[in-house]
Amino acid sequence: MDNEILKSLRERRSIRAYKPEQITDEELKAVLDAGTYAPTGMNYQDPWIVAVQDPEIVAQLVRMNAAVMGKEGNPYYGAPTIVLVFASRPEKWANGTCDAALVLGNMMNAAHAIGLGSCWINREREMFDTDEGKELMRRFGLPEGLMGVGSISLGYPAVPLPAARPRKEHYYRIVK
Repeated sequence: MDNEILKSLRERRSIRAYKPEQITDEELKAVLDAGTYAPTGMNYQDPWIVAVQDPEIVAQLVRMNAAVMGKEGNPYYGAPTIVLVFASRPEKWANGTCDAALVLGNMMNAAHAIGLGSCWINREREMFDTDEGKELMRRFGLPEGLMGVGSISLGYPAVPLPAARPRKEHYYRIVK
C-alpha cells in the first residue's frame, strides 16, 4: 500500500546542516499548525510550542544546550529556527511528555512535507530546569509548572537527504 503521506513518512530524515537563510513566515506557521493537530490525551492540548528566530535567543539556546552536553559547537546544527516544546510536569498531567513528543513528530513530518529540514534535539528539560531557563520561559510568556520536553532544529537543508538506513529485522509483530 502506498500514498503520498506514507511515502513522505518513509523519506523524512533528520537534517544536521542548514542554510543560513530564515524560513518564511508561511512555512513556519504551517509547521507550527501541524504541531497543534497532534493527538493529545483526552484532547487536553497540554503542550506549549515556542518558535525562536531571534538570533540572540538562538545563540543563547545553542550555548545552554551545548553546556548540558558538556561540549562546544552547535547542537542545533546551525538551524535559523529552533522550535521548543514544553509540557506540564508528570505530577500535573501524566501524558504531558507523550503528548509533546507527538507534537514534535507532527512538526518534523510537516517540515519534510513542505521541503524543510528538521532534527529532534534533546536536553531541553535540563536547560529549562536552570534559573536561566526558567527566566527564558517567563520571557516566552509560558505558565509556571512546565518542563522542556524537546525541540526541533528547522530550516532549509544544506545537504541532500540521507538515504534510509535498513530497518532492523523483526521491528514489528502481528498477533492475530
